[in-house]
Amino acid sequence: MSSNLEIAANAVMAISIVLAGRNNVHSWWLGIVGCGMFALLFYEVRLYADVALQLFFIVTCAIGWLQWLRGNHGGALPITTVRPRRLLWMALSGIAATGLYGLMLHHYTDAYAPFIDSAVLVFSIIAQFLLMGRRLETWPVWLVVNTISVPLYLSRGLHLTALLYAAYWLNALISWRHWRRQRSAPT
Repeated sequence: MSSNLEIAANAVMAISIVLAGRNNVHSWWLGIVGCGMFALLFYEVRLYADVALQLFFIVTCAIGWLQWLRGNHGGALPITTVRPRRLLWMALSGIAATGLYGLMLHHYTDAYAPFIDSAVLVFSIIAQFLLMGRRLETWPVWLVVNTISVPLYLSRGLHLTALLYAAYWLNALISWRHWRRQRSAPT
């Protein structure tokens, strides 16, 4: 059975993520509220990497909010892409960081699924930085994160959260298409 906290966190974050996919700046302040709720929820079920991730998201939501408003020399930040070489570096760094953080959680905590939880953490951080910079590649990375997250949250009995992450997966796919169209539209 879902708790009131899980229901509220999911409702707030569903709105935030849809707004991000629609390229709407209001996604950021809603993200701050929702991430605070999820930090408490994940602490309750011993997904400590996810707690750390939510705290990271709170900070980056505040920064992203400002960047989207004023990041391009005082104007709105445009949608851009990342060079393939940099994407490769990000992927390899993400794999290495997942292994290192997973080992730390495995040896020093009672974390459930430390390596899978670490992959969610690390690649969410990468995706969040891409989102903060309004990079088109944020959406394929979110597809990977959400693919990993759904079974992890199901395994902890967070059925509503797993359902939300399945919806996030679909939203990432739709948002990727939407951002590609916005980027190629004449200004």
